[in-house]
Amino acid sequence: MKVCSFLPAATRMLYDMGLQDLLYGVTFECPEEALAEKPKLVRCIMEGKNYSSKEIDTVFSAAKAQGKSLYYVEEDLLQGIAPDIIFTQDTCEVCQIDTKCTAAAVAKLKHRPQIIPLTPGNLEDVYTTAITIATAVGREEVAYRYLADLQKRTDTILDTLRQNRMPLKRVSLLEWIEPMYNCGHWIPFQIAQAGGIDMLSNPGGDSIVISWEKIKRYDPEVMIIAPCGFHIHRAAEELHLLTEKEGWSDIRAVRTGQVFLCDFDLFTQPSASTLVDGIEMLAALFHPDGFTLPEHLKKKTISWQPTVASI
Repeated sequence: MKVCSFLPAATRMLYDMGLQDLLYGVTFECPEEALAEKPKLVRCIMEGKNYSSKEIDTVFSAAKAQGKSLYYVEEDLLQGIAPDIIFTQDTCEVCQIDTKCTAAAVAKLKHRPQIIPLTPGNLEDVYTTAITIATAVGREEVAYRYLADLQKRTDTILDTLRQNRMPLKRVSLLEWIEPMYNCGHWIPFQIAQAGGIDMLSNPGGDSIVISWEKIKRYDPEVMIIAPCGFHIHRAAEELHLLTEKEGWSDIRAVRTGQVFLCDFDLFTQPSASTLVDGIEMLAALFHPDGFTLPEHLKKKTISWQPTVASI
């Protein structure tokens, strides 16, 4: 069986479950080990360019308004592989190639593969996608072992929160800086499982533009800045767009030193293991007296300081 993944989260889960030998092609944004071993089948016309948040939003918004995609498939490579299965998605046409674009490329193939869209809306849906992936390749049992290990990690966090009666922290997690977007889909559920609540979020639905005035009125105890597609140093370059806003220094999270930049792939890349990593990170940030940040996650977050933009 030959599998191609047009979704970084699917690629991550294939590797996590030990199924990477079935993988014959990936996207340009897939995990590093996949990019080192597998051909890149999906590319983006903005790949390698260093646009600002506002410029990225403008380009993608214009393309969406015109019904165009910024992603394309290396059709000759795909033809040569002749895959049996392609995993794709319809959750966000901005972040990744969608099923419609995938189907257009597949229509030109002599050998028509099965297209399996993975479109989770909440955290439980993400876990279910692992089962969908493993079942599609005839290895359903590995998904249950994979998920059982992840369940132990989240159960430990929930048990600690309950046993110590830790209060919910009032949180605001931003998926984008300019314009500001709240968090949606599975991220509010991650926040809840880490001992927080984001009342500006959209659980199970798309993230939406949010006003600075609303954030000021909400006055979060903890702010998490995790722009989609940005690692912490890239996000730090644009943090001034927030810190220069009127009233920034009055926000409780700012006054108490509870503003954190975090790598996007703990949140907006919906693979089961990375989202559990994100829950563990959030628990340690929300309740540092009760949780220790795992060693492998320490380089994926930084606490905001007035000089952070110069990193």
